[in-house]
Amino acid sequence: MLHGDSRVSGWPRVGLGTLVAGMSDLVFAMGFWWISHDVPPMRILQSIAAGWYGEASFSGGMQTAAVGALSHFALIFLFIAAYRQMAKHIAGLRHRPGAMGVAYGLFLYLLMNFVVLPLSAAGMASFRNVAWVVASIAVHALIGVLCARYALAPRSPGNAGLAPGPARPQA
Repeated sequence: MLHGDSRVSGWPRVGLGTLVAGMSDLVFAMGFWWISHDVPPMRILQSIAAGWYGEASFSGGMQTAAVGALSHFALIFLFIAAYRQMAKHIAGLRHRPGAMGVAYGLFLYLLMNFVVLPLSAAGMASFRNVAWVVASIAVHALIGVLCARYALAPRSPGNAGLAPGPARPQA
């Protein structure tokens, strides 16, 4: 596998994917908790910062919310960059980004909830809210697909890489 494989994206695309996947995840989490429990959006960002500060993140105001936002987007960037790097060496990741993206998203869910969170100041995730757990698993599958799609180059000019473009007739 050559580093110049046209099916692997460039770093600007990874950056764009970071914004798209990161915002998708945040809008989901903020919307879920606001609608179901009247939790303000800033508190979601502070809950991310709890990985660094523990409970103190909730009294840190905008500063800890900013740390939470930065941490969130940094993780999403790493997720897409990791898929990009693996796709250079594993053809299945390049040729089946939908299925592999879903699997990658489920892996990310397990990684975050059973490795990253328990090792952070936030501690082990709670699985008592079944609606949140089910929705979070589904959204992680979607995030995995976004990671895969943005880690790979679009199939044709103008194609965002989110769906295969129609075959172009040869002239």
